[in-house]
Amino acid sequence: MLIDAHVRPALFEPICRDRYRFNSRCDAMHYHKMNPSGMDLLKKQYNLAGITGVFLLPSDYSFDTGITEISNDDIAEIVAQDPNLYYGFATVDPRNKNAATELTKAFEDLGLCGLYLNTARLHIYPEDTQILAILDICREYGKNVIFHAGLSFERDALSKYSRPIEFESVISKYPGINFCLTHMGWPWVQETSALLLKYPNAYANTALMNFDGPYQIYRKVFLEDMGELWVEHNLSEKILFGSGSPRIRPVRSKRGLDSIGFSEEILEKIYYGNAKRFLGSKEN
Repeated sequence: MLIDAHVRPALFEPICRDRYRFNSRCDAMHYHKMNPSGMDLLKKQYNLAGITGVFLLPSDYSFDTGITEISNDDIAEIVAQDPNLYYGFATVDPRNKNAATELTKAFEDLGLCGLYLNTARLHIYPEDTQILAILDICREYGKNVIFHAGLSFERDALSKYSRPIEFESVISKYPGINFCLTHMGWPWVQETSALLLKYPNAYANTALMNFDGPYQIYRKVFLEDMGELWVEHNLSEKILFGSGSPRIRPVRSKRGLDSIGFSEEILEKIYYGNAKRFLGSKEN
């Protein structure tokens, strides 16, 4: 079994019917020269990688753009097509006056399972009061949070707002919420590792930014930027597999991670058990 904990459904055909929104989304998220993907094709890709669960991450910076790139309703529409496969996460632009109402609706009416935010694009530090107000709602509803961490390739995204160490204050302030930092916080991998080591509610995923390909970047991150045994000895229960699709196909990400030489026990945790634990399941 394998859960992909980082998929941006920007190219999923059901939410690409509005060409203006689709083009605006691809421009903002730097998905250039890409076309919509049919759901059958996507499922074939998942089957090739052995994927049995997918975290769908939305996108809302409407305070600046006036357009919600991937809305909560978009996520709910995709989840409804296969609720056993998809885990839909919500988002809001916390700068909007109706942010709290929209997030409550996403949890109560749409049944979305957590929150995703990219502070680099919001130009807000994680401990900003606008974000804390949103996190208070997550705490009330028992929902966990995925933060973009590290470099973001998206337009007008500033990494100073998403450096891993900036998330320590909120991870500490909300011990009842599980937080996942995406991309291992690259290039600040050691900062991410320190937070994973210190805080029981801190997680990270492997949806890394690639200079070369998965084989090269995973080897660099997990065997050079980190000590060779850090994952095996200390962080085996804190890392979730994430492909970063559609920038890279999930099967390529999995093959890259397989090549590192982690034990089968560790890979089972990274590929499945840790994602279930992050979501709140006692299942390993």
